[in-house]
Amino acid sequence: MVLRHKEAHCMEGAMLAAAVFWYHGEKPLLLDLKANSNDDDHVVALFRQGNLWGAISKTNHAVLQYRDPIYKTVRELALSYFNEYFLESGEKTLRSYSVPFDLSGYPGDWLASRQNLWHVAVDLDTSPHVALLKNGAARRLRKANALEIKASTLAQWKK
Repeated sequence: MVLRHKEAHCMEGAMLAAAVFWYHGEKPLLLDLKANSNDDDHVVALFRQGNLWGAISKTNHAVLQYRDPIYKTVRELALSYFNEYFLESGEKTLRSYSVPFDLSGYPGDWLASRQNLWHVAVDLDTSPHVALLKNGAARRLRKANALEIKASTLAQWKK
């Protein structure tokens, strides 16, 4: 349906990218980047080249898109999003990431379904996640500064 409608949220874009990876012999993996309660989560499709991880996503924001396959672990890759994941107030909000979510064994016809697939998002959201911050670290975070906040307003499409 994403191809038919030519539009997608990050979850739909990540599922499409995962399907393309699967078509090319890779595992269809998703990664949920979970924010605190003040912000939205973000979903990316994971891929590997050799032993290194990369990611691709659909987003309107310049800094949350592609990640080259240079990360030794999924945690390193998730941390690469940390400093760019903040609100207009400068509050940094990224808190955890999911264990890679493999769609290859996922029940149902998610590849060609004409039905709403938000249940996949719910399953991803409730799947095991790993905390990025420990021992009250969130209280010690520096807020994004005015220049970072201004730069974050760059968007591919205007609302």
